[in-house]
Amino acid sequence: MKNYNETIKSINLPDGRIIEISTGKLAKQATGSVVVKMGDTMLLATVTASKEPKADVDFLPLSVDYRENYSAVGRFPGGFLKREGRPSDREILTSRLVDRAIRPLFPDGFHYEVFVTINLISANKNDMPDALAGLAASAAIAVSDLPFNGPISEVRVSRINGEFVVNPMLSDNEDADIDIIVAATEENIMMVEGEMDEVQEIDLLDAIKVAHDSIIPMCQAQNELMKESGKSEKREIVMPESDEALLEEIKAACYQKCYDISKEGLADKHKRAELFSEVLDAYMEKYDEDDETVNHKLIKAYYHDIQKEAVRESVLDNKTRLDGRKTDEIRPIWCEIDALPTAHGSAIFTRGETQSLTTVTLGTKLDEQMLDGAMFKGYEQFLLHYNFPPFCTGDARPSRGTSRREVGHGNLAHRALMPIVPVKNADFPYTLRIVSDILESNGSSSMATVCAGTLALMDAGVKIKKPVSGIAMGMISDAKSGKYAILSDILGDEDHLGDMDFKVTGTKDGITATQMDIKVDGLSFDVLKEALEQAKQGRLHILGVMTETIAEPRPEYKEHAPHIEGITIPKDMIGAVIGPGGKIIQELQKETNTVITIDEVDEKGQVEVFAENKADIENAMNRIKAIVAVPEVGEIYDGTVKTIASYGAFVEILPGKDGLLHISEIEWRRIHAVEDVLKEGQKLQVKVIGIDDRSGKIKLSRKALIEKPEGYEEPRRDIRSTDGDRERKNFKPRSNDRNDRDRGRRDDKPHRRRD
Repeated sequence: MKNYNETIKSINLPDGRIIEISTGKLAKQATGSVVVKMGDTMLLATVTASKEPKADVDFLPLSVDYRENYSAVGRFPGGFLKREGRPSDREILTSRLVDRAIRPLFPDGFHYEVFVTINLISANKNDMPDALAGLAASAAIAVSDLPFNGPISEVRVSRINGEFVVNPMLSDNEDADIDIIVAATEENIMMVEGEMDEVQEIDLLDAIKVAHDSIIPMCQAQNELMKESGKSEKREIVMPESDEALLEEIKAACYQKCYDISKEGLADKHKRAELFSEVLDAYMEKYDEDDETVNHKLIKAYYHDIQKEAVRESVLDNKTRLDGRKTDEIRPIWCEIDALPTAHGSAIFTRGETQSLTTVTLGTKLDEQMLDGAMFKGYEQFLLHYNFPPFCTGDARPSRGTSRREVGHGNLAHRALMPIVPVKNADFPYTLRIVSDILESNGSSSMATVCAGTLALMDAGVKIKKPVSGIAMGMISDAKSGKYAILSDILGDEDHLGDMDFKVTGTKDGITATQMDIKVDGLSFDVLKEALEQAKQGRLHILGVMTETIAEPRPEYKEHAPHIEGITIPKDMIGAVIGPGGKIIQELQKETNTVITIDEVDEKGQVEVFAENKADIENAMNRIKAIVAVPEVGEIYDGTVKTIASYGAFVEILPGKDGLLHISEIEWRRIHAVEDVLKEGQKLQVKVIGIDDRSGKIKLSRKALIEKPEGYEEPRRDIRSTDGDRERKNFKPRSNDRNDRDRGRRDDKPHRRRD
């Protein structure tokens, strides 16, 4: 007998599928918990929060974890431990999608520790559960007692064969030219991220509109679930200490000074920071450092808010930014290629105070990354890694492994470049790795990675389709006055104090990737359209500067780059190249100084040979071609005598392929013993004179390549062996001494023994 009360709400997708949200059955001790179900795919989302706000923080300590259980698809985890370990990049990226959507909707000053956990507990392998994670997280918060200015939901929108599809199946999404995930409330877009195949700005806007139309009923269903489950009441929270009189005092003393610094337009961020710090220090001189009655932390928090307000007002009033640029002006750019002489490709891209040193490395199939996740198992041929060391912002702290931010920024650059990177094939057999090391950062290092990555690819000689550039856009707005300013190529400070962070990448012909976070309510599609158009102009400007350095890929790979050549062989010849226990391929690699890989593709064998020079590759390729070659009647081959029998010799004419050189085909003269003419290991030329259709046995001749002596007469021959090849001159039947009645019988016929 069940002892729970479950509440379920249903949502209809445009294609007729149904999403169910339920609460009250699982994980009831969590602050809030729901199960989201679409077909066979189920997500369990929970939220828990501390009872008291976290001390000594001025931000929301929110953690979002999305995990995919292998049991959801009936699989064992790989590796020695056979259990789920650290989150994969895919799980980290999904966690970030949810975090970015829900974080802005908690109240200002809400400093309670909040933990959102989303577990994939059942999965249809053709569903993409990351599109349901935002809905699950928001629903869990909705049925909790936490204050939240939501709900929100997320959906994936893809354009497949010209039609927009909401939450498409994985198999259908392979043909999409737009693939984005959008998060929104009933009223406003909160987040957009995805990749495109050089689409126009208006197409992206249309996809966002389709997504929002699908999100509205999902938000309504969450509100209904909250009411019907009796979870509408929210907890009373302790807000940070406030002092309105102190706030007004600091504003009167500091606002105008901050406003004037903003108007100066100083390009050096460290100099600006120093001037802003001097304003605070001047105000703090009136207080004794040891005076415990003074709340130094509150003063700094108020000063931060006042500085932010002053800078925003200065930009809106003067249309001049912190570093003196106009709203649509791009910082100075310089580029350099071939910066590292031993790398296969390298480039430096510097824009203002942001700099990326990026390298390209070409590898073999053995360098592919093996992916072993719950929902995906396979290999990745194109890798992009983004590193953000502390020194790039002048921070004095150690680097402790790859952060979630580095995974997210690297993924955005990967999406941006993916559409223009050649697909791995016979013309481009390489595994490709791009590494971006950020050496300086003040705004949009991920976009610098895209630009530097494009330059490094062309420097390496990789035949990309078109160059790609990227730009980060921002916005400052005032809801009361209706004034707003769209900012091109934003600074780090502008990202922090602005209302939008909007990154766009693309070629001269269209967008390849985007990532947008909106921090203000009521952003209209008209403003989005204006931001996209301004981004396009900035993107094309950056692309023009890049192509002045290098406009197209080098015609050849660099001399020190590895050489790879491929050949396709019949499927049934794969074993011949590998050999028993890998003997043949191992010998080939050792003797030719190469690395050889074989993969079965479309019922054929794809062989790739990797070496440091072309001579070794040619040697290996010739030997592989010889192994898979099919002997032809009438062709002449250089052979090696392998074994000798009384009736002839077996000669290897191709690797692993022997033919019989009958004693009668060695020379025109009569030979009494094969050993009189041939010996094992001897090299000789032979001609194929026949191939048995059924057995495939090969018949060879040496005398066919020797001129017939004058006056030569064919000897009279008789065939007496089961091989059909033994000859005897002046044949006489052998008598049978045991039974006179058998005398005269040919001894190649069976004898019948009588007892």
